[in-house]
Amino acid sequence: MTHQLFLGEPSAVADAHEGASLLLDGDEGRHAGAVVRLRVGERYFVADGAGRRVLLAATEVDRASVRGTVLEVTDEPAPPTRFVLVQALAKGDRDEQAIEAATELGVDEVVPWQAERSVVVWRGDRAAKSLAKWAAVVARATKQSRRSRMPLTSPAVGLAPLVDRVRTSALTLVLHEDATEALAAVELPTEGDVLLVVGPEGGITEREVDALRAAGARAVRLGSTILRASSAGPAALAVLSARTRWR
Repeated sequence: MTHQLFLGEPSAVADAHEGASLLLDGDEGRHAGAVVRLRVGERYFVADGAGRRVLLAATEVDRASVRGTVLEVTDEPAPPTRFVLVQALAKGDRDEQAIEAATELGVDEVVPWQAERSVVVWRGDRAAKSLAKWAAVVARATKQSRRSRMPLTSPAVGLAPLVDRVRTSALTLVLHEDATEALAAVELPTEGDVLLVVGPEGGITEREVDALRAAGARAVRLGSTILRASSAGPAALAVLSARTRWR
């Protein structure tokens, strides 16, 4: 699994079969040919972002594209339990650091949360540009971690839509420094969405915690130390992945 991974056109990857030829062009083709500088004969992966991974050997390489022969096709099923990181918007690039690490650690969806204490506000054009930036961060981390399934990047939510999402989840865990229940002790569902809610640097307000709890969420703690908004979510995902996926 040490070969470089690129994200290909889903329809082309869907048609791939052993012995076939597959062209990687566009931004990914330029990256493979001009930046990574794949060489003829070198092996690499192309994934569709939805679970299909294709192993190829390069046959033609230029600065705009790479063509390869398909050696192997693997379809990886979606996990029955989905990990969803609800990440409060944070100043600087701390929220982007969080979703980057979360992608590498196995998150299946990231949801930007406009929390009451979020200094950053997404509105209008800024919201669209910021969401696109998040999606680009997730795509890069997907390739870096060699994942065939790219996490979904959902539109930003306020408290009311988040409460609705909590009601339909299999389990929602709110990371909170005053919680008495340990995350490591929580029994996880065998299917459905598990939401991990992370507040901004200023913390989640009492009103937000009460609303989330009323909808069925549980407040949990990671340990005895207080983690930043950029590291709390990834740390929690590492705990969950170690218990369910890293076996």
